[in-house]
Amino acid sequence: MMRSLWSGVSGLKVHQTKMDVIGNNIANVNTVGFRGGTVNFTDVFYQTTQPAAGPNANTGAAGTNAFQIGLGANVASYSVNMSGTGATNRTDRGMDVMINGDAFFVVRKNGGTYFTKAGNFNIDASGTLYCETNGATVLGWSVDENGEIRKDTVDALKLMTPENQNSAPNPTTNVTLSGNVDREDKLVQYSETGAGYPISVSFYDNLGNEYTAKLSLMKVPGNDGDAANQNQNCTFNVGVTDIMSNGKSILKYSELDENGNPTYKPTDQYINFGGQELKYNVDADGTITFDPTNAMLTFNGSTGEFVSVTGEEEGMLNLTLNPGGQENISFPLGGLDIDFSGLTMYAKNGSCEIEPKKGDKEGNNAGNAAGELNGFSINPDGKIYAVYDNGDNKLLGQIAVATFPNPSGLEAQGNSLFATTLNSGEFDGIGEEITAVGSFSIGALEASDVDLATEFTNMITTQRGFQANSRTITTSDTMLEELINLKR
Repeated sequence: MMRSLWSGVSGLKVHQTKMDVIGNNIANVNTVGFRGGTVNFTDVFYQTTQPAAGPNANTGAAGTNAFQIGLGANVASYSVNMSGTGATNRTDRGMDVMINGDAFFVVRKNGGTYFTKAGNFNIDASGTLYCETNGATVLGWSVDENGEIRKDTVDALKLMTPENQNSAPNPTTNVTLSGNVDREDKLVQYSETGAGYPISVSFYDNLGNEYTAKLSLMKVPGNDGDAANQNQNCTFNVGVTDIMSNGKSILKYSELDENGNPTYKPTDQYINFGGQELKYNVDADGTITFDPTNAMLTFNGSTGEFVSVTGEEEGMLNLTLNPGGQENISFPLGGLDIDFSGLTMYAKNGSCEIEPKKGDKEGNNAGNAAGELNGFSINPDGKIYAVYDNGDNKLLGQIAVATFPNPSGLEAQGNSLFATTLNSGEFDGIGEEITAVGSFSIGALEASDVDLATEFTNMITTQRGFQANSRTITTSDTMLEELINLKR
């Protein structure tokens, strides 16, 4: 009879353990990256009161089975399903990262390497990427001197370093013109006093300073391809009218005369356009006049297609500026190539439409001013970029992940951290790229995989099991009491 008491006690203990696990699961129903646990029971060893006996052929007696009395239950195992992906919680926060797959983020805390599913990241005071859930430093790969990811070993991702605070300026080396030149536009008609059709070409120098070259188009008389000469090419003179910086011309400066009135004088700015040095004069009132140039933009008079600019069929004219006539110095370095080949002469509605854009036809070599750090961006492949207010981006590192042969063998450390065990497999210290084992979702977090319906069902069955084992104890106690009372 005492065996039933101890069996009942063991039943209470295992069901209490299961209730502990259920309570922990429910408590963490909204914990980021939490994986619920499951308790499995096993029966305990048995007391054999009668061994098994085989049949006797001589006597004809049948065999008998062993007579065994069980001694209760034990907790066999505690398992956590670490495979798969929990529900997606959308946050729309750029520093939140969710793993789709069986991988783990690699983090470091108190000198130890741990693993987590929690991807709510931020930047600490030292400029290092860390996990807000547990305060652990996020590990990944840094970039080498060439700006390429170096996948040798994982280390802390230091993002907000002094060298990353600013983006270096880059000179504009190409400008592309696109649109239509309308020969009926009044602004392009030849006139000795006319300014022509204006085109403003913006570009950056080597230091990130922005300039604007003001150009003009004007028909060349006698080469206009008009009604009587439709098969004749139509030619326009391409001239420079000014070079501006910060709203002021760099070709002139002012001084006060003896009467205190401003008078303008030319600077010693050197200009070369299309291989020709441009000569200019500045009147006392600030009017800038250029000697006529030989830069010519030519279209087919009948088709309106681009033919050449100053004989260059590729459509390139180079603009070179040299401040103060300094030898071998120009800005941008190597000059600015202006591409006219994207222009046509199709429409005849009386209005030119020309749009200049920095960069070549593929958008390269547009240049940029110096920029200040504006934030960070994480791509789905885990690469982290610094984003600057000048539109520039810089690769800073890449988040690494880890996988294990038996992820359920990891040991929970609290704060959504896991450590390796002999049964989980070891971490190689290098990590893997997420694209090889899954994917990242940016602006989302992995929710707990706890299913409340399942947990409440388990709670009911656990409660009934606990009650039943309690009844076993009370019933055994009643029987013992009756046995004691037999002597009275």
